[in-house]
Amino acid sequence: MENEAPTQLAEEGKRAFEHGQYDQAADFFRRASQGFSLGHDGLMAAEMDNNLSVTLLQAGKSQEALDAALGTDQIFAGDLKRQGMAFGNQAAALEALHRTDEALAAYDRSAQLFSQAGEGDLLAMVKKSAAAIRLKRGDVLQSALNMVGSVEAKTKPSFFERIFKFFIRIKPW
Repeated sequence: MENEAPTQLAEEGKRAFEHGQYDQAADFFRRASQGFSLGHDGLMAAEMDNNLSVTLLQAGKSQEALDAALGTDQIFAGDLKRQGMAFGNQAAALEALHRTDEALAAYDRSAQLFSQAGEGDLLAMVKKSAAAIRLKRGDVLQSALNMVGSVEAKTKPSFFERIFKFFIRIKPW
């Protein structure tokens, strides 16, 4: 196993993640990141760091998840989708650490990038996450605005979301 290529380690990490084996998946992603770094492939190393972040968050290791994702947004500069995902991963870890102001700022940055990239479904996801934080804080109006934005951003809304979009368009206020 020592001589496995980073791409093989990444595949093993994905399989372990799909089976809920988060500690094992984290080990594979960590080793894949190191392998890509040694091969001077910073983009793939950052991709593995983001996979590691998601995996660690699932394993309940929020601080490690944040540490894994920090800085990857800078590596992805110019790739709006991956940079948005990096900020989203950072936001999720910050939220798990109860650092809500920082989490909201990261979700907002992620949303801006997804909007610029035309990634409606990813935009909807981060807007929902931000709305949930704002609702927990008692900021009902801002939460509602985030939820409306998330429904409007979805490319394939559900039946109920389509009804909601209809009512938004005929709003009497």
